[in-house]
Amino acid sequence: MLFSVAGFQTSTFMKLGSKPDSFQTDVNNVRSVANDLATDFIINVGDVKFYLHKFPLLAKSARLQKSATTANGDNCDEVDISDIPGGPAAFEICAKFCYGMIVTLNAFNVVAARCASEYLGMHETIEKGNLIYKIDVFLSASIFRSWKDSIIVLQTTRSVLPLIDELKVVSNCVDAVATKACFDISKVDWSYSYNRKKLPEENGNDPNVNSIRNRSVPKDWWVEDLCDLDIDLYKRVILAIKSKAILSSDVIGEALKAYAYRRLQGLSKGMVQCGEAVKYKSTVDTIVWLLPADRGSLSCSFLLKLLKAAIYVDLGDMAKGQLIRRIGQQLEEASIHDLLIRTAEGESMMYDVDTVKKIVEEFLMQDQNAEVTSLEEGDEIQEIRRPGILSDASKLMVAKLIDGYLAEIAKDPNLPFLKFVELAELVTGISRPAHDALYRAIDMFLKEHQGISKGERKRICKLMDCKKLSVDACMHAVQNERLPLRVVVQVLFFEQVRVAATSGSSTPDLPRSLRDLNNGSSRSAVTNLEEDWDAVATVEELKALRAEIASLRTSNGERNGGYGKHSIDKVTSYKMKGLLKSKKIFAKLWSSKGGGEKGENSGSDSSDSLGSANPEEAKSTPSRNRRHSVS
Repeated sequence: MLFSVAGFQTSTFMKLGSKPDSFQTDVNNVRSVANDLATDFIINVGDVKFYLHKFPLLAKSARLQKSATTANGDNCDEVDISDIPGGPAAFEICAKFCYGMIVTLNAFNVVAARCASEYLGMHETIEKGNLIYKIDVFLSASIFRSWKDSIIVLQTTRSVLPLIDELKVVSNCVDAVATKACFDISKVDWSYSYNRKKLPEENGNDPNVNSIRNRSVPKDWWVEDLCDLDIDLYKRVILAIKSKAILSSDVIGEALKAYAYRRLQGLSKGMVQCGEAVKYKSTVDTIVWLLPADRGSLSCSFLLKLLKAAIYVDLGDMAKGQLIRRIGQQLEEASIHDLLIRTAEGESMMYDVDTVKKIVEEFLMQDQNAEVTSLEEGDEIQEIRRPGILSDASKLMVAKLIDGYLAEIAKDPNLPFLKFVELAELVTGISRPAHDALYRAIDMFLKEHQGISKGERKRICKLMDCKKLSVDACMHAVQNERLPLRVVVQVLFFEQVRVAATSGSSTPDLPRSLRDLNNGSSRSAVTNLEEDWDAVATVEELKALRAEIASLRTSNGERNGGYGKHSIDKVTSYKMKGLLKSKKIFAKLWSSKGGGEKGENSGSDSSDSLGSANPEEAKSTPSRNRRHSVS
């Protein structure tokens, strides 16, 4: 069977009767029949009065037969049926049918007429070929076979619920729509669905218009057409489609996405219009409930938008938890913008960091849930833990994602220290080749939260690995006045190690006092020194470093002056190498912290060892210009 999906105007209709329509409207909402016979029956439907004749009406309506006779057997010339489904328009269709006048049924009025005829009792037991029978034939033979008419009929059922549902019209129509949506696409004559804008070549201006018919039909050809249905009916159609188990979860997901974007204004841009929370709550809840279980059936970006909507309309914890689990399973697909979930109005914080933390925890939990099996060998039982399902690539993508997210939320001056650190610590176990993005986030946080304590500053800087900073990041870090002096020295030392390794020279040793601090030594001898190293460097302590950097820049500029176009990309590398070749920087910083006592670095044969600096050199160095954040 081939069915067509083309055009908007309904083409299915049925004409009943043969007499011309002689109904006329008088003043004051009075409807009457132009007839030589005087009317003898007044029927009130709301504020409309119908002046009609008893004989044709009572011959086909069981209800009017009963209403026209009083309890004591007397005739009644006026009745009120204001509760008739469909109102005056639906009753008029039934009345015209009783008179044998021409009446046209179509997708827009057939539901109201069916309910009104049921109300009036126009069954076959009253007269053969009555209106109910004719409407049911029209529905099954024409309406339910037409894609667009079936959808139109569903749209018209809302005003006559629950009666139309009791008559099985809705369920039959839902099943008809679901069946067509699951049809083999080779059996669909699809030029354009009635709700879709025409393509340019479909306007008749393309000489190759015949090629349109040869265009392949997409599997989701039907999704936009269902977007006009109210959420309750839409839910019934989607459930019927799912129950047939023919369409893939990807197609179902695309349908839900299209409906959400149509019905939730602003969702496509990651927000929901203000003041619409109550209106949208049922829609969001139903879409979440209908989500396919298969991973990847919906993009992570859409799921995050849906989560933002769920938070905005104050959906229940169960629905939000379901979305968080789904997002966590495919977090590597997300972008930084997707994760920026605004807090509710009135909150001091700018972004909802707690929700993002839950998402990251769900992502990491996939590895923690690796199965453990037991293997018995002789008298011993060995446990074998299967590797987690997360690939190294996925972990790296998520780590980079969170680094970028941290840099964004760090700009919020009201962001609590613990929320930043606890989120960052979740991904510290994920190895990434560079920590520049994490350094940028830390630097931005320190810039916006200058009042944090010495201990907090130490804890946040421990998040990054100084060995994994690029040359540019190192150049910035050694001049960053927001970092503890310990971090500055570590950056310089590890860069010196890296340069020594590439140049083939001997690798310097880390001073013992600094090594003790890194190892968490609790000896009282280094307690005061540790506090000094965790403090932000004073102006005097940075003078030596500033002057050395300035002089090395000058000397490197002269030595490498007139860079040609083949070596211009090496400027930054030259600066860093020149900076690191001078161990005087370590000496000046180390001696200013009391680290230059005799024997501190006795293992070094070099006269320029890290612990043997002349303290007086630090007093004669000029200040440098202030560096600003890289963020």
